[in-house]
Amino acid sequence: MQVNIEPSWAARLRDEFEAPYFSNLVEFVRAEYAAGTCYPPGKSIFKAFDLCPFDDVKVVIIGQDPYHEPDQAEGLCFSVAEGVPHPPSLRNIFQEVQADLGTPVPASGSLVRWAEQGVLLLNATLTVRAHQAGSHQGKGWEQFTDAVIRHLAEEKEHLVFILWGSFAQKKGAFIDRSRHLVLQSAHPSPLSAYRGFFGNHHFTLTNDYLRKWGKGEIVF
Repeated sequence: MQVNIEPSWAARLRDEFEAPYFSNLVEFVRAEYAAGTCYPPGKSIFKAFDLCPFDDVKVVIIGQDPYHEPDQAEGLCFSVAEGVPHPPSLRNIFQEVQADLGTPVPASGSLVRWAEQGVLLLNATLTVRAHQAGSHQGKGWEQFTDAVIRHLAEEKEHLVFILWGSFAQKKGAFIDRSRHLVLQSAHPSPLSAYRGFFGNHHFTLTNDYLRKWGKGEIVF
C-alpha cells in the first residue's frame, strides 16, 4: 500500500504498510474522517515522521493519543498548533524545561522546533475522533507504532527514549537499556506531575547523554 510518508521511514516500514492489519486500519481511518471531524488534519497524520527522518532521530518521546479538541492536534505528541493555548500537560513540560535548563517558557506550544532537531514526537495512536479521547485505539495504530519503536531500538544506538507515565513505559518495555538511554517518570498531566514528573531533569539528562556520544544537543 502506498503511504505518503518521509522516504527513509517508507523504506523501513514497508512490511507494515503491506500487512493486512494496516489495510484494515487505513479503511477504518478513511471512514472515520469521511463520517465526521477527526484529528489531526489528514495531511498531518505522519507529520512526526516527515519532520524527523529515521537517520536524524536522536530522542523519542512517546505519547498516547492526539489532542481531540479543535485546532490543537498537529501530528506531534504533546504539541499544539501555533497560536493555540498550552494544554495542561504541555504547560507542565515547559515548566520542567524552565526549571531544569533555565530557559523561558515559549509563547508557542508547537514542538516542530524539537522535531526538526531530531526528537521523534510519537503518539501510540496517530488519529482520534473529535471530542472522544481514545476513540481510535485498538484499531492497528499501536501495532504500527510498536514497529516504529522496534526499528529505532534495533537499528540505531545511543538514542534517548523518554517514557512519561505507565502507558509509555509499557510500550517501551522491550528497549535494550544497554544500547539506549531510557528515561522514565510520572506523566506531565496535572493528575500526576507532582508525583515525580517535576524535578525529573530529563532534559539535562538527555543532553548529557547526547554529548557523551558525540551527538548534538537539543535546544528544548
